[in-house]
Amino acid sequence: MWDVLFWPIMACVLLPWLLVYLGLHVVQRGIIFIDIAMAQMASLGICVAVLMGREPEDWRTFAIALAVTLAAAALFSLTGKRASAVPQEAIIGITYVVAAAASVLLLSRSAHGNEEIRNMLVGDITVVRADEVWRCFVVFAAVGVIHYWKRKSFLLVSFDRDRAYERGLRVRWWDFLFYALFGLVVTIFVRVAGVLLVFSYLIVPAVCAVVMTRRIALRLLIGWIVSLIGGIAGLYLSFYGDFPSGAAIVCTFGAILVIVALATMFRRQNPERLVP
Repeated sequence: MWDVLFWPIMACVLLPWLLVYLGLHVVQRGIIFIDIAMAQMASLGICVAVLMGREPEDWRTFAIALAVTLAAAALFSLTGKRASAVPQEAIIGITYVVAAAASVLLLSRSAHGNEEIRNMLVGDITVVRADEVWRCFVVFAAVGVIHYWKRKSFLLVSFDRDRAYERGLRVRWWDFLFYALFGLVVTIFVRVAGVLLVFSYLIVPAVCAVVMTRRIALRLLIGWIVSLIGGIAGLYLSFYGDFPSGAAIVCTFGAILVIVALATMFRRQNPERLVP
């Protein structure tokens, strides 16, 4: 068992910290489905590369997927206006649906299209290799350094957008930079984990953290703990129950979210019990 799960567990330990941080930005911006849309755009790029005869692990496949994801980043940064007749969530939803449909059309020309669609959707993190884990970690660390370096601007644009405009920040440029870095992270992680797992890692820990505390640092800690528990517990569920790993982890995250929601409701209904 340990030989099979060692590197998947390492992936669940080393990689979620940045996903939790980015997820907090996404939740605060109120554009929850942008991560699944970006992940689907990355999958569309991979589908294009596969149809061109490239292997999914080929660096040229990654380059094509990243280019498609950056195009989505540019689109979302341009549509993120302070006031618009068309909500940005509508643009994000349309992008996801079109990208998903285009992926199905492209893979219908492949001899193993149905299997490839399944792999793109739910992934199989149990087959992740050591070099993939370290490659993801290096990219995540580089993106994390950039976010830390420019953290004041990123946090201001995400958490207090009106104030960012008042201070004269080029909000649309910061949006594009955020989405571009976000797309880079999603593109490399979706090849390992699949679209649904990328969405779960980005959103569920962040939502659990947001409902439990208002402090950003504490949200990061809680989100990382949730992602760690959900990922490792899902892996063990997959191994012992002989379930697909991606689906098992997603369902585990869903169960954790329900537990956190119930605990939060109970705490609000019985605040006096929290007083020492």
